Formats: sequence, structure tokens, C-alpha cells
Amino acid sequence: MFIQTEETPNPATMKFLPGREVLGRGTLDIVSPDAAGQSPLAHSLFGIDGVRGVFLGGDFIAVTKAEDKTWSVMKPPILTAIMDHFSSGKPVLTTNSTEESVTYADPVIAKIRDLLDHKIRPAVAQDGGDIAFRGFEDGVVYVTLKGACAGCPSATMTLKAGVENMLRHYVPEVREVRQVR
Repeated sequence: MFIQTEETPNPATMKFLPGREVLGRGTLDIVSPDAAGQSPLAHSLFGIDGVRGVFLGGDFIAVTKAEDKTWSVMKPPILTAIMDHFSSGKPVLTTNSTEESVTYADPVIAKIRDLLDHKIRPAVAQDGGDIAFRGFEDGVVYVTLKGACAGCPSATMTLKAGVENMLRHYVPEVREVRQVR
């Protein structure tokens, strides 16, 4: 098995591409070892000293490391854990807990969701992250950045120059985009 790696705009997060489906649909952001119980893969990765976060996407795994660790030290055990997992035949998830899209009756929210899901999320996924819709109120869209995008130095620019500009262009009711945790 050959696993490709890609740097992300967040220097603390690296994207691992195993060349096969990871989740297929949806994403899952696992931010602590305690939350990794539903994923044997994430559980293995959190067993590596210095792993601080695991983000599972359709065809990639984004791993966030501790600040005091280097990728030259972290990559070999991460690659081994990913190879061992897929070789074992174990499932990536033991429960169906991916974050699926929800249907909204409000046409403005439906349009916002459509743009997020079909135009913005694929671009964010290229960098090893995801963006989740959290709400829309008084012209403000609330989103959460996940994976490599959470804590990324360029996250504010992504939100304002990318996401906000696109949403404002296509949805006149949108005035602003704000990140929430």
C-alpha cells in the first residue's frame, strides 16, 4: 500500500491519502483520544506520541501534531498505523457517526448549504479540512472549520476572502460569515 502525504496550509496538520476510501461520505473530526472510541483507525493514531487530532474525510486522513513534534519524526509511525489499519480489514468506524448533510426548509439556508457542500467544502477538503454550517441569523452565517483548517494561520483569510465573498455574491441575504467552535 502506498500512502501519499500532502502539506496543508496549517503547519501542524498533514494530509494522508491512502489511495482508497476512508469514509466515502461525510467527515468526522476527532479532537481527543477519548472521542476516538468509534474509530479503530483514530484510536491507533492517538496511540502515537504527539498526535493531537484526527480528521477523517472521504478519501483522506488529516492528522494534527503537537507543536513540539516534527513531521520527520511523526510521519513514519503515522504511515505505519494507517497501513496496519487498512491491512487488518478493520472498519474505519464502528458506528455510523459521520456528519451528514441535513435538509432545510428555509430556501436561504438551503442555498447557503448547497454552496457550502458543493463549492466550498471540496476546496477546503483539498487542504485537509472541512467547513460545517452551524446557523444563519440576521444576515450572519455561522460555520465551524475543522481538520487542518481549525487553527490554521490562514483561516481568517479563508473565511473572509473566500467563504464570505462567495456566499455574499450568490446569496444577497448574507452580510457576514463568522466562525464558531
